[in-house]
Amino acid sequence: MIERPNFSIAGRTKAFGYAWRGLVYAIKIGHAFWLQTLIAAVVIAVGLYLHLSLSDWRWIALAIALVLTTEIMNTAVETVCDALHPDHHPLIGLAKDVAAGAVLMSGFGAIAIGLLTLWPYVF
Repeated sequence: MIERPNFSIAGRTKAFGYAWRGLVYAIKIGHAFWLQTLIAAVVIAVGLYLHLSLSDWRWIALAIALVLTTEIMNTAVETVCDALHPDHHPLIGLAKDVAAGAVLMSGFGAIAIGLLTLWPYVF
């Protein structure tokens, strides 16, 4: 059986630091992340203008988190693929395409959530 280290505040603090470093990396190199953040800001501005209810804000927050999280995971997959095989390889390309497809799928879900949530306020 694999022995796991005991819980420690210092260990959790280090883990949080690693996670923060990963987030900063994704923000720095991810042009798609910037675009999605801009779209999220527009949606938030529209929500503020329309005075969304708290329950509707939950859906908007979930949609934004879903898209940004899948974009960060896509960046992680691309980074690993590039490190393992810097030259073009069909399977590496396919792995990157599948990860990008996950972002696209989450984007479709976010659009559906946005339309279903904002529609009653607009029409």
